[in-house]
Parts: sequence; C-alpha cells; structure tokens
Amino acid sequence: MGPKDNFGIGIVMNYLNAWRTLSRTWWNGKNMFIYLVDASVYQAQTDAARKHFGDMVPYGAYVAMKTTDNKVVPWTISQTDLLANDWFVFED
Repeated sequence: MGPKDNFGIGIVMNYLNAWRTLSRTWWNGKNMFIYLVDASVYQAQTDAARKHFGDMVPYGAYVAMKTTDNKVVPWTISQTDLLANDWFVFED
C-alpha cells in the first residue's frame, strides 16, 4: 500500500493492532509515521521514576511517532488526524 491507497482512522486502528506503521499524505514532515508500542516494563531513566517504581517501570501500550528529526515521541491524535482520510501504510 502507498499514498494512493488512503483510508480513515477506523482502518488505521486495524493496522496499528497488526503492528504496521502508518502515515498521512498531508503531514508536513517526510518519513513521519506512527506505530503501536506494546505494554512492557522498562528500566527507570529518572530519579522520579525510580522513587515511585524502583528500577523497572511498567508502561501501558501507546502509539508512538517517528518524527522528521529521527526521534520517537508519544503521539496524541489531533482532530485533523482523527477526521482525515489520507492515511496509508508506511513502507520505508
């Protein structure tokens, strides 16, 4: 699939649950995509985390975004993303 095979947010959730990466045709940045991160336990990276959880911190599942500057951040959907019909499976 590529940008010509666009779909809406309902199908996005199906692909996220199938461990696929997704993007939008009209996102400004090149090579931006989102993907699902499964719930897991990670080593504490801050004093605050160690204070409350010890050495290992339990995380719930979340959607992450790979940004244009090659960083990964938690992604929060916008109204524009929610209503968009230009989503596609991202194949780098």
